[in-house]
Parts: sequence; structure tokens; C-alpha cells
Amino acid sequence: MGRQWLHAKRAVASMKKAQMTGKIVREIMVAARMGGPDPAANARLFAAVEKARKESVSRDVIERAIRKGAGIGEDKVVMDHVTFEGYAPHKVPVIVEVYTDNVNRTAPEIRSLFRKGQLGTSGSNKFLFDATGIVEAHHPDPQTDREAAAIEAGANEVEPLSQDQNDDIPAGAAGARFFTDRTAVHAVSRWLTDHGWTVVTSEIGYLAKTFPDLTEAQKIEVGEFLQALEDHDDVHRVWAALK
Repeated sequence: MGRQWLHAKRAVASMKKAQMTGKIVREIMVAARMGGPDPAANARLFAAVEKARKESVSRDVIERAIRKGAGIGEDKVVMDHVTFEGYAPHKVPVIVEVYTDNVNRTAPEIRSLFRKGQLGTSGSNKFLFDATGIVEAHHPDPQTDREAAAIEAGANEVEPLSQDQNDDIPAGAAGARFFTDRTAVHAVSRWLTDHGWTVVTSEIGYLAKTFPDLTEAQKIEVGEFLQALEDHDDVHRVWAALK
């Protein structure tokens, strides 16, 4: 009886790993759908495939996801991109991106999650965010010049990125988040890859223009609400005005 907690812990870990694999596979399908099936010509797909390999996703699963997303052969699948706008507790603006093969199932589930958040509500808020290109990458030399790389790559801005902020950034490496024009994501990713950087994220995202002042207790409450959204199988990204 004293070991039951261990079995429960392993079951939770196994469930989390399966959920992570599912989200990675979905990211591969989305990237292939948006930019084509060739990782060499699709920076977002390349980053997703590398992440899948890191998580020990099999080659067959990766190739099948690419075919599904690109609509190749019998494996093709139709997925809808749906964006939900709303507010987390304490009026923190949130944008939720969903990819689903059944909008009629997913939409009520996402709205239900907003209702369950104590103060979470749905409502228009996209005007509170800037849509921008985001490329996250790391370089093996911790002393590498991030600013110089951003200028050479054609990015608009750059900020340091640590392992605490993104698990894909190795300890001791120089992590960076590059902000680009929406049309320049692939070009920036390609330059970084060609100059010794490893790209782990390449996408269009939403950055909040302002951030509410919250206490630590309020941040925890908002974080729990956002995690509930993240845990939904069809949720692709959650963007929030939370530092």
C-alpha cells in the first residue's frame, strides 16, 4: 500500500508525456499545413521536427504528421484554426489559439474552461496585443553577441532567453528570443540556423502591449487558469499579458 503514490505519480508522468507528444505532433501538422512538408524550406516545421526527435517521437509518427498536415495521400486531415479571446482572473487579457478537427466539440469546451476560471471571461481583446513573428533559439557559445545576431538576421528586437523560460534552451547556452516582422520569420530562422544557432520556436505570436500589476498570489491564480487552458488537447498556444 505504501507504494501506491509512486504508481500514481508514474501514471501522471505517463499521461503528461502522452499529452506533450500529442501537442508536438499537432504542431508538426500545423507547420506542414502552413509552410509545406519540407523542413529545409519551412523553419517552423524544422523546429517542430527537432523538438519531436528530442522527445523520442518515432520517425513514422513524424512523417505521418507531416503528410496529414500537408494534405498528402490518404493521411491528410482537415483542421480548423480558431482563436478565442478573453480574460483570465484579475482582468488579464488572454488569446487562445486552437487547432481542431471538430470545432463543434472544441468551442464549447474552451468556453467552459473560461467560465470555470473564477473571474475568467470571454470577450474581445486582440487590440491589446501586437501580432509579431517570434523566433526562439540558442547558440553553444554563451558569450555570443545576441544584438549583432539580431541585426544580421534581420530581426527587429532580441531579448535573452533562459532555460527557465523555455525547456528547450540547454544549460550554459546563449538563449535568445528574436522578434520579427510577420513576413520575416522564415528568413530570420534560416539565417540563425546557417550561423550556428539552433531554432526551437518559429511562429507568429501575440505580445501584450501592457501588463497588469499583480500580487504573487494573483499571479499564481492566473497561472492555474492558464494551465487549465494549456492542458486542453486542442489548444495550440496561450498568449497572456502576464510577466
